[in-house]
Amino acid sequence: MTKTELHTDLRTAVRELCSRFPDSYWRELDAKEVYPEEFVKTLTEAGYLAALIPNELGGSGLGIAEASIILEEVNRSGGNSAACHAQMYIMGTLLRHGSEEQRRHYLPKIASGELRLQAFGVTEPTTGTDTTQMKTMAVRKGDRYVVNGQKVWISRVDYSDLMLLVARTTPLEDVKKKTEGLSVLLVDLKKAVGNGMTVRPIRAMINHATTEVFFDNLEVPVENRIGEEGKGFRYLLDGLNAERVLIAAECVGDGRWFIERACRYASDRVVFGRPIGQNQGIQFPIARAHVNVEAADLMRIRAAELFDAGQPCGAEANMAKLLAADASWEAANVTMQTYGGFGFAEEYDVERKFRETRLYQTAPISTNLILSFIGQHVLGMPRSF
Repeated sequence: MTKTELHTDLRTAVRELCSRFPDSYWRELDAKEVYPEEFVKTLTEAGYLAALIPNELGGSGLGIAEASIILEEVNRSGGNSAACHAQMYIMGTLLRHGSEEQRRHYLPKIASGELRLQAFGVTEPTTGTDTTQMKTMAVRKGDRYVVNGQKVWISRVDYSDLMLLVARTTPLEDVKKKTEGLSVLLVDLKKAVGNGMTVRPIRAMINHATTEVFFDNLEVPVENRIGEEGKGFRYLLDGLNAERVLIAAECVGDGRWFIERACRYASDRVVFGRPIGQNQGIQFPIARAHVNVEAADLMRIRAAELFDAGQPCGAEANMAKLLAADASWEAANVTMQTYGGFGFAEEYDVERKFRETRLYQTAPISTNLILSFIGQHVLGMPRSF
């Protein structure tokens, strides 16, 4: 089977699965702020969340290109893959940097759905994206680390079995480079919550099951450390390109959903005796949004090709995320304007998707930080911060 055939079949299969979860499913969950448990379970059982896990460890052994297609199609169907997307890129840290024992113990169970690895503990309230300044400390005492600190905007903790936690194991003032002294720990959430770990929900404008997490002398076995102590920042960076590509694909999916809805509504809605899509003031913004989504998709495809070939792709992955986030947000605004007042009505789902795609201007990295990366590392200009 050629790559083109594989991708076509994959899109068809994911669309079929998503058709079982219509707009009304997501709309009702959003209104009640409920996690899409049934959807995530179905996606897991179909093997899609194990796309990047090697065959010998129970996964599909596919590349980031195929993984990105899965998430794109979820969003294009009107769903929200943020409910489960983290497992794809969090898993990579365990796959690439975990011990053989860890890989063989956890990855088959993650692939089958017996365990969920959906939570990623990085962001803190006082440091934000400045990861090297994080305050959460993990102090080794014998065969355990004792963790104290706080994380914020940590999604899906209540629906995960495991969390990948990044913490300082060496104080900032004791390292030569600020990127040193960070370590990655795999936390068993069922044992941790109520035993040194407290989780509090954050009400937000999007249904992401988002929380803040507090650590008060939480004990984590040393055997749960991923890779070497103090090398966590490198492991973290290693997974960011995959994350950027996957998020770009989700944005492309959102953008295509918006454009399809806008075109349909503009063709059907009659005002002043003619379809509003006949008016260039409506038609041209939709056409331009379509052009920008397709252009962003090409950068996503290029970044995925480089990633799967094991070649450097930091610039392409970041540009794909920026272009796709901008394109989906443009498409969201155009669609809202096309629908007029009806765009604000929950029953049309535009306002829900409008809120969801707006997130990617800010997370998992803001557009300004991507521009600073491009300015410094691609164009060779002085560091801007």
